[in-house]
Amino acid sequence: MSTPRGWRWLRWTLLGAIAALLVGAGLCWKLGSLLVAPMNHLVTLPADFQAASIAIPGHGHRIAGSWRDLGGNSPVVLLLHGVRADRASMVPHARLLVAAGFSVLMIDQQAHGETPGDRITLGWRESADARAARDWIRANAPGRRVGVIGTSLGGASVLLGSQPAGFDAVVLESVYPRVTRAVDNRLRMRLGTPGAWLSPLLLLQLKPRLGVTADQLEPVRHIGALGAPVLVVGGARDSHTTEDETRELYSAARAPKELWIVENAVHQDLARFDAAAYQAHVIDFLRRHLQAGN
Repeated sequence: MSTPRGWRWLRWTLLGAIAALLVGAGLCWKLGSLLVAPMNHLVTLPADFQAASIAIPGHGHRIAGSWRDLGGNSPVVLLLHGVRADRASMVPHARLLVAAGFSVLMIDQQAHGETPGDRITLGWRESADARAARDWIRANAPGRRVGVIGTSLGGASVLLGSQPAGFDAVVLESVYPRVTRAVDNRLRMRLGTPGAWLSPLLLLQLKPRLGVTADQLEPVRHIGALGAPVLVVGGARDSHTTEDETRELYSAARAPKELWIVENAVHQDLARFDAAAYQAHVIDFLRRHLQAGN
């Protein structure tokens, strides 16, 4: 029979374990709050890049944008930034595109930059902003061909919206195929193996926080219905979205499709990383499918 001392030890052990679980759950909830917290702030473009500030009607809010129109029959490319960034982060892309004869529209997706939003939703709500920006281009540049470059979150926004996406060419840079892997990758990068233990606890928060499940946040399920030529791009050393994941996304796409694995690149601005290679792959892809400069 157990002694009173033994019972006390067992009771305190159980209480300690429960307390540790509660603290861990609280920390995971706090971490989840930080991951989806809005990143709103004023956005200023470089003084040497001229673009008109516009406001696009969105789903319950106005979408802040910058419009550089070359006029004529110049094709238009919509630029969609990554998570916790804003439209100014896409200026390196815009410079290359303008120099190649494209007009560009850059927007702040909801809960980023100057576009309101109560939380970041990993491409779910942001997809409505991508559609609204596409429709704005179609209305304000009628008859022109329209492409899109979506980086990370921006690419997920293109894929998680209704399909076909309504673009004439699509470039997806460093886009996660499945949110489960995306969360797991980021936790392992920061916490090592213990990060994998926290991944399920964060994924459980998707439904109460964002109103979606992990299954709904799988861009790979939708890329086959894009209805446009697609170029899938990823860094060979990217730990956020690995090369294997980039290849998985590419494999699920329908032809015409192209793949570019950027040697030595991590999860970064690929237009800034190697502008010459970016021109040879991305700008050339858009020129061929949008007929810029022809």
